[in-house]
Amino acid sequence: MPADIRNDVPLLPAYGVQGRNHSVSGLSSGAFLTVQLHLAHSSRFAGAGIIAGGPYRCAESFRGAAPAAEDACMLSALYIAMSPLTSFVGPKPSHLADLARATAAAQKIDPIGNLAEQRLYIFTGSEDKVLSPLVVKGTYEFYRELGVPEANILFVNDIPAGHSILTANPEDLPLGANQPPYLNYSGDHGQPAYMQSHRLLEQIYPESKPPADVLTGKLLRFDQTEFVDGPFEGASMFPYGYVYIPGAVLRGERKAEAVHIALHGCKQGLGYVNFVYGRADVANQPPYGNRYVTTTGYNSFAESNDIIVLYPQATGDDSDVMNPDGCWDWWGYTDAASDEPDYYSQGAVQIKAISRMLDRLCDEPARPTVTKALAAPPAAAPAEVTAL
Repeated sequence: MPADIRNDVPLLPAYGVQGRNHSVSGLSSGAFLTVQLHLAHSSRFAGAGIIAGGPYRCAESFRGAAPAAEDACMLSALYIAMSPLTSFVGPKPSHLADLARATAAAQKIDPIGNLAEQRLYIFTGSEDKVLSPLVVKGTYEFYRELGVPEANILFVNDIPAGHSILTANPEDLPLGANQPPYLNYSGDHGQPAYMQSHRLLEQIYPESKPPADVLTGKLLRFDQTEFVDGPFEGASMFPYGYVYIPGAVLRGERKAEAVHIALHGCKQGLGYVNFVYGRADVANQPPYGNRYVTTTGYNSFAESNDIIVLYPQATGDDSDVMNPDGCWDWWGYTDAASDEPDYYSQGAVQIKAISRMLDRLCDEPARPTVTKALAAPPAAAPAEVTAL
């Protein structure tokens, strides 16, 4: 157990969520991981929301960039998968679609045919200076190459937004900003303010109810360490994750309809800390670490639609994994010593951990055992997050 995990942090509870109507979304590195998780376990999902993210395995676009696979993937991530000068040098959707088919044929991810019925929301801001809109257009073309009908994809590329998830919160950054915490106010330039999370969830779940005005559920903290194989530090994940349970589900009035996995971007996790000269600058830790979990609008949509929202957490690490910005792994840093880094398959450490979290939420809750005269005491209720 890592030194910074507390013994009183509860395990992720089981809620018996049925079916395969789950979904996943993310921003930036969370969007790249969204694509990887979506393809790895497409049989479990109804759709995905990709905000400023590239196509599957695009960090492997130019293996000849360096002798070592680790260096080649990192250089491809920076100069091909994030900031290509033209579409000609950017990720090639048709090639990456073939790579996805080969990965499925090797049974490292679910069959590609599952994608034919999926519903997608794909977004790039026209003022994004962090991830080129050319790359996100490649994500749209990649899914089309794999057989997702155009009618099932909402591709938005005409809003002058920077690199961010958009909110209806006027205290957030201006629409065109490209800086942390990557939460931008959507109501600039005379357009109505809206929560982007609502738009993408409405796309995935077209029969959904409007978001709730009042939250009656709870945001719970749980231990992420139990879901990781091997040394926990190698996963670059925060010891704690977070999950929102809608009120009716929490009270036992209704079963949850689905789980939505919401993946933050770089410098957005609760465990993110700036690194200065290789050391964590905890005295100047950013005060916005809880914003993705509490102010992006996912919870209000979940409240009215009986959807559980799972918020896995990555963390920054400037040691062996070289991930100081707390990004999700979309270029292979968790398996850097390998000649063929595995960050994209069902066996990848972060994908496996998140899949296990989903498994737990879908498990049926354990019933207290009863002896002849004595019932076992009820399990302790999960701890509500009261101050993030």
